[in-house]
Amino acid sequence: MESLNKSPIRVLIVDDYEPWRSYHSATLSKDQGVQIVGAASNGLDAVQQAQALQPDLILLDIGLPALNGIEAARQIGKVSPASKILFVTENRSAEIATEAMGTGASGYVVKSDAARELLPAVEAVLAGRRFVSKSLSGEDSNLPFNDSRPTVTHSHEVAFYADDNSIVDGYARFIESSLKVGNAVITVVTASHLGSLLLKLESNGMDVLASIEQGCFIPLEATDALSQFMVDDMPDPTRCTQMFGDVIERAIKGVKSPDGRVAVCGEMAPTLLSKGNAKAAIKLEHLWDEITRAHKLHTLCGYLSSAFPQRETDPVFQSICAEHSAVDERGNQVGPGDFVLPNEANK
Repeated sequence: MESLNKSPIRVLIVDDYEPWRSYHSATLSKDQGVQIVGAASNGLDAVQQAQALQPDLILLDIGLPALNGIEAARQIGKVSPASKILFVTENRSAEIATEAMGTGASGYVVKSDAARELLPAVEAVLAGRRFVSKSLSGEDSNLPFNDSRPTVTHSHEVAFYADDNSIVDGYARFIESSLKVGNAVITVVTASHLGSLLLKLESNGMDVLASIEQGCFIPLEATDALSQFMVDDMPDPTRCTQMFGDVIERAIKGVKSPDGRVAVCGEMAPTLLSKGNAKAAIKLEHLWDEITRAHKLHTLCGYLSSAFPQRETDPVFQSICAEHSAVDERGNQVGPGDFVLPNEANK
């Protein structure tokens, strides 16, 4: 690749899988006109480094811990608006690609196509053109993928954590990052996790009471919430939809950003699963996916990995994953093959 510019192009590389960071760095560093100024392994760090470094270009994965790439891109657009964003990800869903480009990103490269497309994508993006992998666009990938900027769609993610502390830490990062960009947050977690979560948020500097009073943070306890819509050990769709419709309407009033939305993290279905009611857990995940779509929510569901010791052959695990738009199988460590989109045709 010829030098992209007389002055070095400053690049930030964001991917939680070290081999991919090394690959991107080695590929771009072959050009003397490129300077790798930073690397990040999670979404929150990406936003912080983007704000501090103000790079010309950011290579950004989607399957990131702490804050996924799409949410990170929205925040980066506010703290480093001049930075061009090129997504480099294994996600092949056209819906996800459209949402990713809708953040204002300039390009989208599928990792399996990176060997032949990464350098052309970088050149196109830096030249002011949009670039999408040919395997997604079906045509010359230098052509615009979708110049209209779609409104934010729903996001229903599931993460599997090593232990209770990891769940609390994951929820805390989710809540803090959501509030930081002006979203409102609803949490529906177990009593033990709720107590630990509130303490964690306070220790991290969040004024929990003020956030609750302002309506931007609504903490609920999972067992109490379940008791309001479970009938004969199964979730009643009408009661559940009505109950959370009211809660979501309350939360909408607490959204502080003009382009903000309501984010939810919870473990109602995991609570049902822990009590041996897998059928109800799967039905609730399906119902919650419908609620997430209807209200355009950003939802994170958290399960303990120990609940699925044989996940490769566990039909319950597969059914739960199928109800989500994205799956983080390792909670805090997502490799290029772990962040997947089950049943993409149905999403």
